[in-house]
Amino acid sequence: MLEAQKPLNFIEHIIEEDLQNGLPKSKLRFRFPPEPNGYLHIGHTKAIGISFGLGEKYNAPVNLRFDDTNPAKEEQEYVDAIKRDVAWLGYQWANELYSSDYFQQLYDWAVLLIKEDKAYVDSQSSEAMAEQKGTPTEPGVDGPYRNRTIAENLDLFERMKNGEFDEGSHVLRAKIDMQHPNMLMRDPIMYRILKKHHHRTGNDWCIYPMYDWTHGESDYIEQISHSLCSLEFKPHRELYDWFKEQVYPYQSEALPMLPKQREFARLNLSYTIMSKRKLLKLVEDGIVNGWDDPRMPTISGLRRRGYTPESIKQFIDKVGVAKRDNIIDVSLLEFCIREDLNKTAPRVMAVLDPVKLVIENYPVDKVEWLEAENNQEDESAGFRKVPFSKILYIEQDDFKEQANNKYFRLSLGKEVRLKNAYIIKGESVVKDSNGNLVEIHCSYDAESLSGSGTESSLRKVKGTLHWVSVEHAIKVEVREYDRLFLDEAPDAHPDKDFLEFVNPNSLKIIQAYVEPSLKEAEVGDRFQFQRLGYFNVDNDSTAENLVFNKTVGLRDTWAKQEEAKDQTQNSQRQASQQPERPAIEVIKQLGKKYTNLPADKQLKSKTEIFELAKKVNYADLQPLFNTAPKKVGTRIATMLALGVLLENGLDRNEDIITFINNCKIDGNPLLNEASAKF
Repeated sequence: MLEAQKPLNFIEHIIEEDLQNGLPKSKLRFRFPPEPNGYLHIGHTKAIGISFGLGEKYNAPVNLRFDDTNPAKEEQEYVDAIKRDVAWLGYQWANELYSSDYFQQLYDWAVLLIKEDKAYVDSQSSEAMAEQKGTPTEPGVDGPYRNRTIAENLDLFERMKNGEFDEGSHVLRAKIDMQHPNMLMRDPIMYRILKKHHHRTGNDWCIYPMYDWTHGESDYIEQISHSLCSLEFKPHRELYDWFKEQVYPYQSEALPMLPKQREFARLNLSYTIMSKRKLLKLVEDGIVNGWDDPRMPTISGLRRRGYTPESIKQFIDKVGVAKRDNIIDVSLLEFCIREDLNKTAPRVMAVLDPVKLVIENYPVDKVEWLEAENNQEDESAGFRKVPFSKILYIEQDDFKEQANNKYFRLSLGKEVRLKNAYIIKGESVVKDSNGNLVEIHCSYDAESLSGSGTESSLRKVKGTLHWVSVEHAIKVEVREYDRLFLDEAPDAHPDKDFLEFVNPNSLKIIQAYVEPSLKEAEVGDRFQFQRLGYFNVDNDSTAENLVFNKTVGLRDTWAKQEEAKDQTQNSQRQASQQPERPAIEVIKQLGKKYTNLPADKQLKSKTEIFELAKKVNYADLQPLFNTAPKKVGTRIATMLALGVLLENGLDRNEDIITFINNCKIDGNPLLNEASAKF
C-alpha cells in the first residue's frame, strides 16, 4: 500500500510525459553503461537501481553495455566483476553489449562526418590544442589544421587506423565551433591513437573512439529511449545531441528514435571515496587487500562484509532520485543492513574477548543442552540447542569487581542472568602474578533456568550476559572492521592527500570463541552475535578455520562519537566566546535532543526552531532531507523549519515533495504531527 502511494521522481515524470505525448511504451529502453576499469562501488548502485528499476516498472529491456574504449585501463577481470555484482543485486539485463561491438560502425560514421567537412585530423600536441581551446570566459581560436581538405583528412584518418603513426601524433576532432560558450563543443576529440591490446578486439584496432562520440552513438544504435547519467555529464548533453543529429540523416529509417539524455544527482557517501582511480590506489599501495576487501565501498567488498542485496536496494530507495548533488550519511547505509539482518539473521552466542567463568556449585561432569530461540523477529526460525557446563567464557567487559548501581553486568556480590540459562552471582576472582584477571568464580541458582516456569526463574535481574561453554566452544578468527577513513570527506581537502585520512585501526583481527552450532556455517552465512553485532562467514574460511567478518554493530557507535564531539566543540566554543553558531546548526542540535524531551520542553524547542528558521534558506536546509530515518528528531526539526520557509513563499520542488512523503511514510507520531499540514 505504501509503495502505491510513493510519488513519481522527476525521471519518471519525464517518461510519463513522453508516453502521454505519443511515445509507445514498447519503445522504452534503458541501459547501464559501466566502464570496465575497476570494480563497481556503492555510488554505482544508484545508477543501477534507477535504470533497472525503470525496466521493472515499465516492463522494458535494460542493456548492460560496457564502455570499453580505453584498453590502457580495462581488463576482463573488471568485466566479470561487474556482471557478477549486477546479478548479485538481483537484476537481469536484456542484452550484454560492448561499445567495441560498434567500433566499425563508429569508424564508418566518422568517415561520413569527414566527408561532410564536420570532422578533421589535427596533428598538434595536446598542449597546443589545450591552449587554443581558450577558457570558460575566453573563446578559443582555430588551429592550423582545422581547414585541411576533406581528401587529406580521409587519407590521414585511414592511415591512423592502419597503424602508420605513433601515439599522440594525430587525433580526429569534430568540427563544431571553437568560440562556442560550452567548451565541450570546441572541436572535441573523437579518436586518438592507442597501440594497446584490447581485451575483446585484440590488436584489430589502434585507434579508439572517445567517450562522448561513443556513448551517444551506442545509445542510438541500441535505440535507447532515455539515456540516464549523473549530473557531471549535464554539460555533455549538448555534444551528445550534436553527434546523434549528425548521424541521424544517414540512419533515420533503420534507427528512427533519437535517445534523450537526462541527468540525476550522483550518490556521495560520507567517510567514503568514490573515485575508481583512488580506490585503485588503495589496492595497488596495499592499504586494502584487493577490490573486495570488506573495508572497500565496492559492491564486492560490501558483499564480502555481509551486506545483502535487499539492504542496498532499501538504501538506494531511501536516498531517492534527486537533481542536486549532496552527501548521504554512511550511517543510513548501516541502518539499512541492520534493519534487514535484524529480520533474517539467526542469533548465536560468541565471545570476542574471553575470560573464564567458573560456576562453583555446578556439577563437574554435567552438560545441559539448553533451548535457544534462533530469531525472535521470525517465528518460523525455530530453536536450537546450546551446551551449558561448569566452565564458560564471557566477555571481559561484562565483569567488574566493584561497580556502582548503574552497572548492570556481573560484579562481586551481584546477580545477572546468563542468556537462555541460569541466574548467577559473582563470588570471587583469580588473578595472575601481574594482577590480570584469569578467572571469575560464581554460584548459580539451580531453580532459575529460563523458561522452566519456576518461581526462581521468574525473578527479575537487570543484566543478561551471553556466554559459550569452554568445553564445546569453537575457536574462530574474527575480523572487526571500522571505517576506512577518519574524515567525513577524505578527498575534499585540496592541500592534503586523501591517504592522510586512512584509519590505521580500520581492521582488528582477534581470536574468538563461538557456540558449536556454527561448526557447519558456510561462506556467506550471516549471523547476529548476540549483544555484539552482525557477522558473516568470510571467503577465507576453511573447514579447520572459520573466519567471520563484522558487518555492522548493533548500534551506531559513530553517531555517539560525533555527538560527543559536537558537545565538546560546543563547550570549547562557549569557553572561547566565539561568534554565535549559524542558525541551521542550532536547529540540527535542537533536533538531536527533540524526541528525548518532555512535552513542555518539546514545545519550547519547537518555538526556537520556528524563530531560527527565519534565518536559514533552502540551501541550508536541503542537505538535511537525506537524514537517516532513525534520526527522527533531526527530521522533525527539518520539517518544522521547512514549514516556515514554505509559509514565507518557498516553492515546492521534487526534493521537498519527496522529503514530505518519506516523513509521512516513516510513521513516527511526532514526525506525523510535524508534517500533518503538508
